[in-house]
Formats: sequence, C-alpha cells, structure tokens
Amino acid sequence: MAKSVTPSPCALCGASRQLTFHHLIPRKLHRRTSFKKHYSREYLNRGIDICQPCHRGLHKLYDEMALGKRLYTLELLLSDDAVRRHVQWSAKQKR
Repeated sequence: MAKSVTPSPCALCGASRQLTFHHLIPRKLHRRTSFKKHYSREYLNRGIDICQPCHRGLHKLYDEMALGKRLYTLELLLSDDAVRRHVQWSAKQKR
C-alpha cells in the first residue's frame, strides 16, 4: 500500500487525508483461475485511492472474496449499505 505524500480527497468519504491504494479486486484473488479467466491483468490491477480509516473499514466489513466478487467497482462499494454507513462515520472523524 503506497501512501501519497500530500493529503488528497478519499474516493469514498471525500476527507482530505493521506491515501492508500485499494485494489478493487484484492491481490490475493489475482492468481485464482476464475479471476484470471474473466479479467485482464490491467483490470485486476485497477484500484482507488482511499484513506486509511476507509481502507481498514472495508477489510473489516468484507473478506477478500466478497470484495472481489460483489464490490469490485467504486459504484458498487458506494451502493452497499454497510460501506455507506462506514464512509459516513469515517468522514466525521478528525483529520
């Protein structure tokens, strides 16, 4: 997880913080045959820059398989109720 040098807005909560890179399809799943068969290498390496509280929250809410199969785009993440509640909470936290 590479961190950006200057604070930028999080793709999920919009808070201006240092960001980490979140693979939309977790790296652990990239070597699985079903993912290699259905997605190109470029697609597997797609991701979003999000703040640490949002990143930790995503991985606490869902395991890698759920993230890779159900929540593999920014739009799907933002449409999920549990993620939306966490994002609202994260946006209110001290920066």
